[in-house]
Amino acid sequence: MTDRILFVCHANLCRSPMAEFVATDLLAKLPVTVASAGTHAVDGHPMHPYAAEVATGTGRDPETFRSRRVTADLLRDAALVLTATRGQRSTCVGLAPAALHRVFTLRQFARLAELASGPQAATGAPLTAALRAAALARGRLQPTAPADDDLTDPIGNGLAEFRECAREIERCVLPVAALIEAAG
Repeated sequence: MTDRILFVCHANLCRSPMAEFVATDLLAKLPVTVASAGTHAVDGHPMHPYAAEVATGTGRDPETFRSRRVTADLLRDAALVLTATRGQRSTCVGLAPAALHRVFTLRQFARLAELASGPQAATGAPLTAALRAAALARGRLQPTAPADDDLTDPIGNGLAEFRECAREIERCVLPVAALIEAAG
């Protein structure tokens, strides 16, 4: 069985598609699929040109990408939801309250993944085991400023800012990938 990680940002044009492409590349050997959506997305739009240029570096074709609005069904079907901001996390939980314990900002979950200890034995459900391990690490997570959980939106900036955003996404996905692999 394959578990799904859903990345969510505002319009599903920049941060969440870049996260989808970067994470798909980094998680390729794990039993996890990756998707993205936006809290205020208009269905069917192509990725922002700078985000598409960054996404091309993953080896996948961004031309096939189309934006979509996050729905309660998408949230219910995802084993883990990683949002770009605290506001988007709140919107997702409002759409699917039962997903509360599976919705985090990307930066928050990356900090939890860095602290988490892998499970003692393989469970056959590595993403679920990674979520449990992250939940157990919550008590050891040091408080941060609320804004430290938000991933800066590069919209309105140049290619350099999009590349920096993608590097931050990669820095956050790496500990998540390591925890899922350890749980597998």
